[in-house]
Amino acid sequence: MGRLRLLLLLGAAALGAAVLAAADEEGNQDESLEPKTLAAEDQVKDHSTGTRVVAGQIFLESGKSDPQSEDEENFHSQEEEKENSLEELNSLEMSNLLNKELEEAEIQNPVLTAIGGTADGEPCHFPFLFMEKEYAECTADGREDGRLWCATTYDYKKDQKWGFCETEEQSNKRRQMQEAEDVYQTGMKILNESSKKAQKKEAYQYLLKAADMNHTKAMEKVSYALLFGDYLKQNIQSSKELFEKLTEEGSPKGQMALGFLYASGLGVNSSQAKALVYYTFGALGGNLIAHMILGYRYWAGIGVLQSCESALTHYRLVANHVASDISLTGGTVVQRIRLADEVENPGMASGMLEEDLIQYYQFLAEKGDVQAQVGLGQLHLHGGRGVEQNHQRAFEYFNQAANAGNSHAMAFLGKMYSEGSDVVPQSNETALQYFKKAADMGNPVGQSGLGMAYLYGRGVPVNYELALKYFQKAAEQGWVDGQLQLGSMYYNGIGVKRDYKQALKYFNLASQGGHILAFYNLAQMHATGTGVMRSCHTAVELFKNVCERGRWSERLMTAYNSYKDGDSNSAVVQYLLLAEQGYEVAQSNAAFILDQKASIVGENETYPRALLHWNRAASQGYTVARIKLGDYHFYGFGTDVDYETAFIHYRLASEQQHSAQAMFNLGYMHEKGLGIKQDIHLAKRFYDMAAEASPDAQVPVFLALCKLGVIYSVQYVREINIREVFSHIDMDQLLGPEWDLYLMTIITLLLGTIIAYRQRQHQAIPRPAGLRPAVPQQEPPPEHQPPQ
Repeated sequence: MGRLRLLLLLGAAALGAAVLAAADEEGNQDESLEPKTLAAEDQVKDHSTGTRVVAGQIFLESGKSDPQSEDEENFHSQEEEKENSLEELNSLEMSNLLNKELEEAEIQNPVLTAIGGTADGEPCHFPFLFMEKEYAECTADGREDGRLWCATTYDYKKDQKWGFCETEEQSNKRRQMQEAEDVYQTGMKILNESSKKAQKKEAYQYLLKAADMNHTKAMEKVSYALLFGDYLKQNIQSSKELFEKLTEEGSPKGQMALGFLYASGLGVNSSQAKALVYYTFGALGGNLIAHMILGYRYWAGIGVLQSCESALTHYRLVANHVASDISLTGGTVVQRIRLADEVENPGMASGMLEEDLIQYYQFLAEKGDVQAQVGLGQLHLHGGRGVEQNHQRAFEYFNQAANAGNSHAMAFLGKMYSEGSDVVPQSNETALQYFKKAADMGNPVGQSGLGMAYLYGRGVPVNYELALKYFQKAAEQGWVDGQLQLGSMYYNGIGVKRDYKQALKYFNLASQGGHILAFYNLAQMHATGTGVMRSCHTAVELFKNVCERGRWSERLMTAYNSYKDGDSNSAVVQYLLLAEQGYEVAQSNAAFILDQKASIVGENETYPRALLHWNRAASQGYTVARIKLGDYHFYGFGTDVDYETAFIHYRLASEQQHSAQAMFNLGYMHEKGLGIKQDIHLAKRFYDMAAEASPDAQVPVFLALCKLGVIYSVQYVREINIREVFSHIDMDQLLGPEWDLYLMTIITLLLGTIIAYRQRQHQAIPRPAGLRPAVPQQEPPPEHQPPQ
């Protein structure tokens, strides 16, 4: 019986909570509809002019209205409805429970009390009527000083009951923050609308002013600008002070940045423990970069115990945000330029287009070259390779090529209209026209776009069969969007029977084309074990790839440009932050700049820090970084000389990445017996392998082999007894019985040749007549003799 009673009580409590929620929701809906109803009614019946006192200030009267009491009646009617619905439950326990919940709700939502005025200490009444307008919150209308006030009765004009909503100190602070907000918005407007450096510097002056007024967002902008040297002079100490101030205010951006300073030891003593604490707080506050940093740290085991599942949690959260920002165009292109590769291979293409080449293509496009128009259109649509994203120019180039009948340009115009932007208004109808024209000409981009239209019903009725047909046509031609959408249809079972194997196949094909969403979908499948064996490691690597395509990847190009402009300190700080996020190219570039003795860190710290980042880059598979680790241990840069460790790194680079440089170094170490037993035969083997691995290694390998041959010959001669060798030589058997006659003949011929040469040389000396042979003069060399 007791159990039954307990169950009834719990059931009644649950039902009561549900009814209360429904009643509250109904009340909220009524309140949201009330202003609209009142606004529609003609409440103004009489108008008069004059002046009156409003909230303690003289105010110019523009009209008056009769008092209204409908809101109070509505409020009472809503309360009656709630009471009636509760009475239907007919339960004493329920009433007590509801009363308790209502009391708690009142405690959680305290009533605003008027300060001063004519109703000091009385609760504000919302909504209240003032100047024929209802106010649901405190207002500054009617006051020249901008101080917020409220009425304590519904009709202010009738009762003249009012009070301030804030103290004078609070009012001054609010107005100051409003002024700071205005300055901040002015700076951001200039920053977003201008592309010139001088205007951006002007924008940061506004942001500096707003930051001085304690505007949080302005402080965040200014602190990062001071950290990186973006349009402000780089000042690590000032940025650190701002980050500390932001952290005290609970800013996730400030917490993440302060964690970065402690992790990299910039402006503070390095502390991985403090860095981890600040990163964790930043991540809890929703900062995506902090999540990404923690994901990498758990994945690589930096400062924490290695945990694939923890890394998966952080990376998946960031990847969800990145994937949600990806459009049909696939997002911006990430440029990964390695400074070490540029130095060691100057002729190697870095992926950047030179200004002269861009101007050449522009010249061709102006002359009507359709391929140049399409290429430039794609370049400006996606950005990258040293070209900024510019939808206006992309649209112009595509338009010119489309008018010339190019199907690719038509398809890309369809994509631009389908997505819409500030330049091109969104239009499903126009997009559909371009997609159809391109698809009729067999263009895979147009076919994929037409498939998207039928899949989502953009401008046409939804038709999964046609969508599948067009996606298959696009996929057969290798277009990544078609492959991706086919994979999605098989994965979700849209228009086809659900087939995870087919989905995996098409996602893999699209990922080979570099589509971010293909990586994202594959990561989800491996993380959940859908269609494949669950693999946390594979899922993390795929999610990491997606995360590195986020908007923060643009910082890679900013850092590269800073380095090219000669600002190594700004570049290295930017690369260090990206290195914390797990970018291998940033880790190697930061190490490369530190290796050149960057002045932002102490001279004694450059090599140890460079060694740290070479190590992280090498663990992600970068060959040059692995060889650099070998060099650092070989020469003792940033660590003690350790030939055995150097040998291990060279061997890893040789076996895993087939590096010719590593093979050559292994040959040298075998030749000299450094870190390994001396073995000339193994040295020759590694030298030969280096020559086979790279044509560039053939000349140094030839010289090394010549040297090795000499060393081998000397070593051989040392090991044998020369007298014993000559005693065993039989000249009669080797050269014949008359070998001495042959030898004498050869010697005679050599002597005769020398004598003949000497005589000819004396005959060639000129003998001028009439000169006394008292002082013999030096004979000029034969090539300088005057003609006879």
